[in-house]
Amino acid sequence: MTTPVVGVLALQGDVREHLIALASADALARPVRRPEELAEVDGLVIPGGESTTISKLATLFGVMEPLRARVRDGMPVYGTCAGMIMLADKILDPRSGQETVGGIDMIVRRNAFGRQNESFEAAVDVKGVEGAPVEGVFIRAPWVESVGAQVEVVAEHEGHIVAVRQGNALATSFHPELTGDHRVHALFVEMARGNTRAGSL
Repeated sequence: MTTPVVGVLALQGDVREHLIALASADALARPVRRPEELAEVDGLVIPGGESTTISKLATLFGVMEPLRARVRDGMPVYGTCAGMIMLADKILDPRSGQETVGGIDMIVRRNAFGRQNESFEAAVDVKGVEGAPVEGVFIRAPWVESVGAQVEVVAEHEGHIVAVRQGNALATSFHPELTGDHRVHALFVEMARGNTRAGSL
């Protein structure tokens, strides 16, 4: 069985925690900051942080356009919190000049669950993840206002969409990397495993 190489966009956010979670899910995990590093991975995680900052840094490091191209070409990609915003085709309340990678036909609302001091944890049933509900950590989290016909809603919380999948793209409002439960990462590693290139270990 091939071992996929899965990168974490290492511009901001919980990069180390995602690398640990991916390694625990049997991926070769590595940070990605530049186009040449992006070219070497079978899948990519876009972590949380500030979506506007991630957007600006991705452009500054020259990785935004190559990332868009690889997502269009079907590279598996997983976004958490701000990463979900980065994968949205449309943001309901974007900041001036804010850009996204796109890839999921959805409209997201930034900071929908409130400010930093309103952060919370909640058990979330995620389709495709077996066993008990996933413990979701919501930190200034977005939610999904609406999705297109090709998007599968894989989790909701209090009537709001908090996890979606469209083809090779997965996104969650919450941070599974902060809990020690790596089942969502394992789901994504399996998505990336199907995209491994010849020569992968």
